Amino acid sequence: MKAELKGTGVALATPMNADYTVDYPSLGKLLDHIVGGNTNYIVVQGTTGESPVFSWEEKLQILQFVLDHLKGNKPVVFGLGGNNTFDLIEKSKDLKDYDLAGILSASPYYNKPSQEGIIRHYQLLADTFPHPIILYNVPSRTASNIEAATTLELAKHPNIIAMKEASGDLRQCQKIADKRPDGFMLLSGDDGLAYDIIKMGGEGVISVIGNLMPAEYTAMVNLALEGKFDVANEQNEKLGVVYEMLAEEGNPSSLKAGLEAIGICNRTVKPPLFDASEALVEKWKGYLS
Repeated sequence: MKAELKGTGVALATPMNADYTVDYPSLGKLLDHIVGGNTNYIVVQGTTGESPVFSWEEKLQILQFVLDHLKGNKPVVFGLGGNNTFDLIEKSKDLKDYDLAGILSASPYYNKPSQEGIIRHYQLLADTFPHPIILYNVPSRTASNIEAATTLELAKHPNIIAMKEASGDLRQCQKIADKRPDGFMLLSGDDGLAYDIIKMGGEGVISVIGNLMPAEYTAMVNLALEGKFDVANEQNEKLGVVYEMLAEEGNPSSLKAGLEAIGICNRTVKPPLFDASEALVEKWKGYLS
């Protein structure tokens, strides 16, 4: 199962209609676009999928649609994180019959737990979750960092299989890469740092750009995984402008502007997020045409 999660995972965006309901036809179109780019797996209802603004019932409906559409052709990871440990345990019971390669679980936000609190939180989840856990460290959103020593302690649990690192701290990533137990995977949570993390021994990335340019980005990741670092770095540098544009008006607003530019879906995001500007859509059209 772990081998399924190497390479390029894509943090799936959620296309929406003007009334903020899920645009399922466009979601199917987006999935076909991603799969056609030779990506390795799909992550449903991560932050890029606007997970905070959907009810639990809506999340499960989106998950079921993705599984039905893919028909087993790509592994699927589901996002289930939050700051209420026991609520997550209860929700996880609903997932036991879904065919999932793993559960991506972001570190608790707002509470700002200590490292000991983070360890206890994840160990309780890992003891009860019906699928393997991918830790997710994204301090810019959670207001706390999962330190390398904490990751290494959690990596001892048999139901915790990977870390998605989006701290931006490559020294911290290197410590994890150097000292992790056999079989524990290090995945980049930042498109622009995936090359560096793979070069230090990481197994891949959970990507935003993979929604928009799956073939180009997956090719770069695969070159790096094959040890062809010079060529991979050239490709990574060419994609630098795309990384910048994806950050220009925030994620996933900037991403959806790009998806509108290529005719996948419209740019609608659900409040409290705000739709990207027409100027950014035009900028994407100029770059991608």
